[in-house]
Amino acid sequence: MELVALAAEAYVYGYPLVRDLSVVEGAMYTGYGPLPPTPFNHFAHADRPVPPDTPFVSVGDDTVRSVAHLDLSGGPVLLHVPGPDGPDGPDGPDSTYRVLQFVDAWTDNFAYVGRHRPTGTRAGDWLVVPPGWAGRVPDGVLGVIDAPTSVVTVVGRSGAERVSAFQEQLTVTYVEPGTHRTGLPAPDPDVPEPLRFFEQLRVWMADFPPSAPDRAYQDRFQPLGLLEEGASPYVRADPVLVRALTEGAARGGARVEEAVRADAVRAGWVMQPHLFDYNLDHYGVGTIDSPEWRIADREASYLTRAVAARSALWGVHGYEAVYARALCDAGGGRLNGAHSYVLRFEGRPPAEAGWSLAAYDMAAYDVAGYDGAAYDVAGYDVAGSRIGESLAGRVPAYAEDGSLTVRVQREQPDDPVAAVNRLPAPDGDFRLVLRLCAPGAGILDGTYGLPAVERVR
Repeated sequence: MELVALAAEAYVYGYPLVRDLSVVEGAMYTGYGPLPPTPFNHFAHADRPVPPDTPFVSVGDDTVRSVAHLDLSGGPVLLHVPGPDGPDGPDGPDSTYRVLQFVDAWTDNFAYVGRHRPTGTRAGDWLVVPPGWAGRVPDGVLGVIDAPTSVVTVVGRSGAERVSAFQEQLTVTYVEPGTHRTGLPAPDPDVPEPLRFFEQLRVWMADFPPSAPDRAYQDRFQPLGLLEEGASPYVRADPVLVRALTEGAARGGARVEEAVRADAVRAGWVMQPHLFDYNLDHYGVGTIDSPEWRIADREASYLTRAVAARSALWGVHGYEAVYARALCDAGGGRLNGAHSYVLRFEGRPPAEAGWSLAAYDMAAYDVAGYDGAAYDVAGYDVAGSRIGESLAGRVPAYAEDGSLTVRVQREQPDDPVAAVNRLPAPDGDFRLVLRLCAPGAGILDGTYGLPAVERVR
């Protein structure tokens, strides 16, 4: 295989690792969105949902984030998870949606702890251990979470209700004294900027090796210098190699961008419940180890993984949450604030932990009405507690037959019911995002029909 084509393959294969760890590194020094800079093994807490222009999230979210980057190089850590905050217990009507998602350095989701997973919402400690660890498990822990890499990210998503008390009790502690990282392994600063991606990939692949099948695959990249240890081969690289790596990175990047944009102009809703099925090797607590949630072709999974890292870093498996997006109406026209649209839900979508609908400006990726009272028309969980309630503070009006008609437009309707169900449209082109949390079978198998986005003016 020619070097340029091989470099393009390496770019697609390694993009998720470089993207993930670049964001992790930024988290320690600059933070992101509402999350402040935070060192390893500490939680950063947001006090509001994450806006859609945050680097690690592709769409705004009506949950509040708590994020910790764990370094396990010095040994395991204990993650303390508070118990249910509802007065009627973990399944009561006042229990808030919460989940802790565990992501390795290659962006594989390898564990979940939360209300809608078999782990439940019991209070207690989880022992998070590094690869190959064989020590003694402390008494009283709820379970062991085996990390595939020595740096992992824990993403906590919480409904807006009573989130402060939960965040205060969510902690990370060391099991025993040890030497832990204060930063990530550093690429050689003398490597020219056009080759920096491959230098990061070389250094981080060595420190955070993937699964055995992936290691066998990445052996093919030996001619590119990616498997060389010690001094960087890119400081004074042969011009032929420099040209191949530069052109290969451009070709690989274009391949990822093309795949990201593939459905961008499709009429109606685009939903990808299997975008995160590229984890083929690590199934920890709370995950579903089933062919239904696994991409059959390993090499094909590398492009899917790169697309997910590019467009929705740290997104969850479809059985935890699904996002549907629409950039065009049912007739294929781009959604634009100069027009008005109607969506009719025949009933509440099959989403056990709730659903919400929001409009986003395509130019600035701002949430329409983010600074006002009207943020979204939010759904309900089975008990009637609304996800994102602290943002919107209003209840949509369902018809007697159980249907819900949502109007997406800039103007406030005169009819009081229509006004309650109005979703403000931003100026210019925008997109709609329908968030479905703990979706039911109808969402996942495609038998539930999402409402058509009908242009009415």
